[in-house]
Amino acid sequence: MRKLILSTGNKNKVKEIRDILKDLPIEVLSKDEIGLVDFDVVEDGVTLEENSLKKARELSRLVNYMVMADDSGIFVDSLGGEPGVYSARYGGEDGNDDLNNLTLLKNLKGKDRTASFQSVIALITEDKREYTVKGICKGRVLEEPKGDNGFGYDPLFVPDGFQKTFAELDGDIKNSISHRRRAIDGLREKLIEILGEKDEGTGN
Repeated sequence: MRKLILSTGNKNKVKEIRDILKDLPIEVLSKDEIGLVDFDVVEDGVTLEENSLKKARELSRLVNYMVMADDSGIFVDSLGGEPGVYSARYGGEDGNDDLNNLTLLKNLKGKDRTASFQSVIALITEDKREYTVKGICKGRVLEEPKGDNGFGYDPLFVPDGFQKTFAELDGDIKNSISHRRRAIDGLREKLIEILGEKDEGTGN
């Protein structure tokens, strides 16, 4: 079975991607699971695509497997697209979900709350071919967090067509409509094609 290494140690993100790709003959592993616990990349790009490609390229130099990296963020229309690429550190501390959410709520007082979650995923094959695809899920930001599932801004975000936040929705439902799911679905045909190429070449 082919291996796909994710350039993340975020267990929530790993589980989400693993669930989405569970029907493909791929073993999905995090960087931590292959012993690269200390692997880290400075995300200094000004777009999601720049960051995802940088993370994927750095990891691809260290392993001989397919690699996938993503960069995601929430883009609020009335804030000119903020937090956007800076979503993970919007409150000033990298990865502090509570502080990020509080900062977003503070900045949104009295403003329109339409927003979108966006994700750009970069895939690099064993022979170093590169692919990127974007997924977008539109919705709105609530005035207070709701729900205990998910991570990041999930307790604040209600996707269009639903009355519950990402953090309130069943995991399978969220994974079927999320920005990350839509991005991965964009790569699904390419992954299937890549897997087929290898099988044809080896006679398997």
